[in-house]
Amino acid sequence: MDFQLKYITPDIKLSCYEDKLFKSENVFEHHMLVWFISGETKIIQADESYIFRKGDIFLIPRNQLATIINYPKDGLPHQSVVMHLCTDRLRKFYAKLDIKPKIIPSHKIRSFDKHPLLESCLASLIPYFNMQEAFPEEIASLKITEAISILRTTDKGIDSILANFEEPYKIDLSSFMEKNFMFNMPLEKFAYLTGRSIATFNRDFRKAFNITPQRWLTRKRLELANYQLSEKRKKPVEVCYETGFENLSHFSYAFKKHFGYSPSAFQVENGRS
Repeated sequence: MDFQLKYITPDIKLSCYEDKLFKSENVFEHHMLVWFISGETKIIQADESYIFRKGDIFLIPRNQLATIINYPKDGLPHQSVVMHLCTDRLRKFYAKLDIKPKIIPSHKIRSFDKHPLLESCLASLIPYFNMQEAFPEEIASLKITEAISILRTTDKGIDSILANFEEPYKIDLSSFMEKNFMFNMPLEKFAYLTGRSIATFNRDFRKAFNITPQRWLTRKRLELANYQLSEKRKKPVEVCYETGFENLSHFSYAFKKHFGYSPSAFQVENGRS
């Protein structure tokens, strides 16, 4: 895979994927402001899926599970500028303001369709990626502050997200796992997002489901995969990437072991080869 990642600071980067597809599953520690230069991205969350293309600008809230599939498009690589809005920097920003925003937990991605102020702010970063010397932190700080200020001008409800500094607290494990099992995350991440240590997570999981987390996750993902193949009429490669499997080979092996036939054989049998 031809993949390039350039940082001008730890919080500002330019990413470029030139292969046919790049898939990742993430839970982001910081809010991420993204501007697409070229290519296409599909982002899958528990409740919703999004498609973003050239010129789109959006914000992914922190501590949210997501499957991200990046594609080159129209002969151009998948290329984007990404700005991390870290908690420490946001604390300092909001400490100077005499406001107390109402904190409303939000899992949804915020989209800012080709907004000229945001686009100008993020586009101005492009020349800096070719610098040989270190990018001055004071300039980086100014650019991030500019972006935050534009977001607050553009979206009157953004403070409820950016000024929310709470960490995950102990929540109902069963409901969370039923909603998020399709994300291929380490168990430690699931534990963190449900407000538990890994030991407490494993204990509570067995108590709730009477099975180990890994066996339960595999079974749930296979059941969802079978549904998507049979009812949604999706292709095996799509199903693989959207149900939490590492790759198509692993998915095919697990599917055949569980159901007795491969995903491709299922397609042929149902006249969808």
